Amino acid sequence: MIDTDDVLRDTTRRTGVEHVVNVQLSTEFGDFLAAGYRDHDRGEEQMALVYGDVRGDDVLTRLHSECLTGDAFRSRHCECGEQLSAALRVIVSEGRGVLVYLRGHEGRGIGLLDKLRAMRLQAEGLDTVEANLALGLPDDARDYRAAAGILHDLGVRSVRLLSNNPRKRDALHQNGIAVSERVPLLIPPREENLFYQVTKRERLGHLLPHLPVDLSRTADTSSTTG
Repeated sequence: MIDTDDVLRDTTRRTGVEHVVNVQLSTEFGDFLAAGYRDHDRGEEQMALVYGDVRGDDVLTRLHSECLTGDAFRSRHCECGEQLSAALRVIVSEGRGVLVYLRGHEGRGIGLLDKLRAMRLQAEGLDTVEANLALGLPDDARDYRAAAGILHDLGVRSVRLLSNNPRKRDALHQNGIAVSERVPLLIPPREENLFYQVTKRERLGHLLPHLPVDLSRTADTSSTTG
């Protein structure tokens, strides 16, 4: 006989995450299974929203980095909240998929208070990369090992990744999750976040072909607080 506790301990040892609880969660987008995890490597509590049977290959998947200002307060200085809503809608329309909500990723991993400090520097004219570096912080400190561990636990073998960021694709590959396709998640820019989105394309390699090819930096420095 197999001891369930032994299986759980082995899974935690291999992935770094412990599956703690499942509960049905009704949202404006649809009814999901909310799967709660504890990330023992980084000390974070994580959650995946699961729609349908996601065991197997080619599962539509979004790795969504926590963004309090965008997700909860609907700040217009980034497109995070709109991406979150769009991802949940497309997962439901697909009939099958996962959104892994990654806590500890605020400000691309620098934390909420440093993100707010970086936003103040952006309001003074720096772009989002320059602001992080000016604070002595990396331009992107996010880690996706926990996300891969959650997907492994859910039985996901390969994903169709809802993302414009090649780093997420590479991180999943490095952690044993195959990416069969990258599915763009393009949000029309607003005046307040156009420069921010262009900076992600030009400085961080995000694939955002819907944005203008040329953008006058001086014309948009008032819109750089995302």
